[in-house]
Amino acid sequence: MQRRAILKVAAAAAAAAAAAPAAALLGEAPAQAYASYDVAVCEQYHNQIQIYPSSSDWSPSTLSWSFSPGTANGWSNLSDVKFRNTSAFGVVALVTASGGKVGIVDKTSEAAQELNDLLWSATPGNNPHAIERIPDIGAIVVASSGGYLYLYGPTKVSDPSTLALVQTISFPGAHGVWWDDVAGSLWAIGEDYVRVYSVSGTYRSTRLSLSRSISIGAHLGHSLDASYVDSDLMLATDGSKVMTINKSTYAVSQVYPDNAVKSYSQHSSGERFWVQATGSTYHGDNRNWVSPSVQFFDAAGAKSFTRSLSYGAEFYKARLYNVAFH
Repeated sequence: MQRRAILKVAAAAAAAAAAAPAAALLGEAPAQAYASYDVAVCEQYHNQIQIYPSSSDWSPSTLSWSFSPGTANGWSNLSDVKFRNTSAFGVVALVTASGGKVGIVDKTSEAAQELNDLLWSATPGNNPHAIERIPDIGAIVVASSGGYLYLYGPTKVSDPSTLALVQTISFPGAHGVWWDDVAGSLWAIGEDYVRVYSVSGTYRSTRLSLSRSISIGAHLGHSLDASYVDSDLMLATDGSKVMTINKSTYAVSQVYPDNAVKSYSQHSSGERFWVQATGSTYHGDNRNWVSPSVQFFDAAGAKSFTRSLSYGAEFYKARLYNVAFH
């Protein structure tokens, strides 16, 4: 879909969105100067991965990149995106859809990309919620909330089409995964625990082994992300709070006592942002796992401004556009 097509979608959706509360539709203008960085969102109303600048209102004119897979064949309800650097293709986008699909997108300079830009896709099913790439060996890990981690190994690191399922690990409520390049380990979050896995082997012999379990209380863990302020911290959310986890001591500290936060990210300036599920009726029913806006915070942690779309949005996750792991 080219940018003109996106504009047509926006125009068509505007009428339906007009009845929604203005505060939910219009991004508030920052009252002071904030850092400028790009934010990638999983937007489920138009079912796109989109990238916008934090420093401007979000609209078709400020949309810098999108991936539009449609909603058929398992691509409905996009649920995660990460951007990683590769030797063979440069930057790629790792994408999951709760409808059952996961994939690797060859992110080019083209502003609007579609399924024909996929380097690889798979159908693990069980509500895929997160995806990560293990550098150097090119393996892919998918967390599916149905209760599994899926590990895919290639026969050639530079050829994602050679990826195949090599290991399935039971993890109730698996929702998030993140590679810790400081310690060279994979983190995953799910029901009651964050788990840390060591990685052994290469290619189709790659395997994950549990090295530590960290209790987060009797809650369903949801997201993992990096702090780009402190590389020794992992950012995480569960059903009742936003937290940090120290990667050296494994200490869990509450940052906000807020529930239903689907993703939480922090820029190197100290500013941060989240998606907190407040529900949406754009589809005619209450999709209580999404929000029409992304909430931003200043470097001190106070709420600062929001970003929304005048033609309707159902944000599920928002993540700093950054190819680094920390």
